[in-house]
Amino acid sequence: MKLSGKRAIVTGVSKGIGLEVVKQLLENGVQVAGWGRTCPQLENECFHFVSCDVSAEDSVNRAYEETKKIMGEDIRILVNNAGFGVAGNIEEMDAADWKAMFDTNVHGIFYSSRKVIPNMKKQDEGHILNVASIAGLNGVAKFAGYCGTKHAVRGISHAMYMELRDFGIKVSTIYPGSVRTNFFDDIEGMNAHENMMRPEDVASTIVQTLETHPNYFVADVECRPLRPKGKQ
Repeated sequence: MKLSGKRAIVTGVSKGIGLEVVKQLLENGVQVAGWGRTCPQLENECFHFVSCDVSAEDSVNRAYEETKKIMGEDIRILVNNAGFGVAGNIEEMDAADWKAMFDTNVHGIFYSSRKVIPNMKKQDEGHILNVASIAGLNGVAKFAGYCGTKHAVRGISHAMYMELRDFGIKVSTIYPGSVRTNFFDDIEGMNAHENMMRPEDVASTIVQTLETHPNYFVADVECRPLRPKGKQ
């Protein structure tokens, strides 16, 4: 499906996968509202940064109203990318960190998706793509909270696509393995390295999923680095 001329919202655009998705959508002629806490260093007449904390419903509501003023309400693409993880043994996990992960990674999808779905139904077309993680398919020691949020993303996404497919709305989920981003900056003992996937490659897979034929629906995409420990 040709993306040129469509309007999109991408969350978590400050850096990493979200920023790369924005760049590639712009290259495809899409007008993009980028929601995030920090404005990226990106200048393009078709890119509109909108300050938003997806963990807060009132912030999402304000961001959507601002987006409507800029681009109108005919949003055909939503990429729910905003998310973060905190590592730690479950008995030592700070309750505030646990709650914050669920507020951003899970509740943010609910707050954002429900704003664009009514018009997508009206247009009989739309694509919501939720960024999960390999941690949404498997357990990872010291990441119980993060795994819990990404397993929730999977369940929410599958329920959404069953609910919305007859309205012409696709709901896809991508499960990346380790990606060379700022995700690891605040995680002790883990650092991004060259054997991880590049964010631009994950973004390319996201854009390819958005480009599919109107009657061709990709529910789940799992992607991993080929040699996570490098050439042996």
